[in-house]
Amino acid sequence: MTRTEKIKYLIIGNSAGGIGAAEAIREVDRKGTITIISDEPYPAYSRPLISEHLADGYPLEKMLFRPPGFYEKNDIRTILGQEVTGLDVAGRTVTLADGGMVGWEKLLLATGGVPIFPHMEGSDREGVFTFTTLDDARAIDAFLNRQNGRRVRSIVIGGGLIGVSVTEALVKRGAEVTIVEMKDRVLNTILDEEASALMESVLKQAGVEIITDNTVSRINGYIPGEVAGVTLADGKSLPCELVVVAIGVQPRVELLPGTGIQVNRGIVVDRSIATSVPDVYACGDVAQAYDFVYGENRLSPIWPNACAGGRVAGFNMAGVPTEYQGGTAMNSMKYFGVSIVSAGMSAQPDDSCQIITAKQGNNYKKIVVKDGRIVGMVISGDIEKSGIIYNLMKEKINVRDFQELLVADDFGLALLPEELWRSKLAVPDSLLDLLITSVEQPEEALATE
Repeated sequence: MTRTEKIKYLIIGNSAGGIGAAEAIREVDRKGTITIISDEPYPAYSRPLISEHLADGYPLEKMLFRPPGFYEKNDIRTILGQEVTGLDVAGRTVTLADGGMVGWEKLLLATGGVPIFPHMEGSDREGVFTFTTLDDARAIDAFLNRQNGRRVRSIVIGGGLIGVSVTEALVKRGAEVTIVEMKDRVLNTILDEEASALMESVLKQAGVEIITDNTVSRINGYIPGEVAGVTLADGKSLPCELVVVAIGVQPRVELLPGTGIQVNRGIVVDRSIATSVPDVYACGDVAQAYDFVYGENRLSPIWPNACAGGRVAGFNMAGVPTEYQGGTAMNSMKYFGVSIVSAGMSAQPDDSCQIITAKQGNNYKKIVVKDGRIVGMVISGDIEKSGIIYNLMKEKINVRDFQELLVADDFGLALLPEELWRSKLAVPDSLLDLLITSVEQPEEALATE
């Protein structure tokens, strides 16, 4: 393939959304040329497993979420380890970092997100990292290996999913970890106060120090280039050798100025996952797509939504009209042995919502109901029945007559009206299955915040 050849389907991004789109295209078009471009040099891997790689040396071969030979079997050409530096929608070409150009008929932007990295003095010192890619995990691993067995004092800036994930990996590597969170509790955007308190307790039991309502204002060092500590916003200084900036991610939209593609918080797409420019689609972390709980377009940068959005994009690119049914914020995690699933309006329900809860030890259930329909949930400990709750939420089933049963110890399909579980709930939802499976065993799960 020459770099100026016009490709029928060009996909920028080699993760969940891009792979989902390529697979959908191949289901209906076996001959149209497909090229995937990625600035990472690796085959498609599960980003959530970078914490397993850092903690336990999980090899790349076990992180791949498609088998070896996937690209060849599906006649997908790849340009890996090459960044796209320009996008010309009028000329239908992209420019690569090496100066090459690739033309396209249909384009999918599955560019994901980039770490939020606020400017602070000392952020360029050796020992300062982000944690969203395999190369990030490898860089931290190499740094730890150079410490000759010394227990590394680590500061993690941010107590969200990325921050807690890297914290667990660092603890497993024997590091001393302090989380510095700007808000009043960890995981505050996806968990309510009860579940956040549970996770904070689990973290502290593992030896992690947690500082809330604060942030890092400066990274200090006494030896040129090396980290020796941080100064917090309140003036307190903490010694450390390693800093991980884990504040979150933001949509990667640097290619879009001047293209006419509508951007709000992310790339705005319709129910066909199409952008405002004909024949250009967007999915995954970069896209602002329909949220079925809120009834509006929102960012939902999680793995299952990227997979679903990618498939919808792929079908539409290949000429099969398909509507995105919508996703919502869904998060699953298993840190230090405690599993938690959350979805929808779990952290901050509005005043019109009714809250139903039950708690026993680490088992906690919270269901958020609005106008008789589930709009959010948080379940920790025993998460086995989370799929049923999620399906009730997604199908917008009126649960008013049996809502108290949703948090019962023996809750299951048998407690629900028979017509519901026979018609709607007998087959588990594939997206929630993906999340639950990822909690029990480290596979495809959410990647970002």
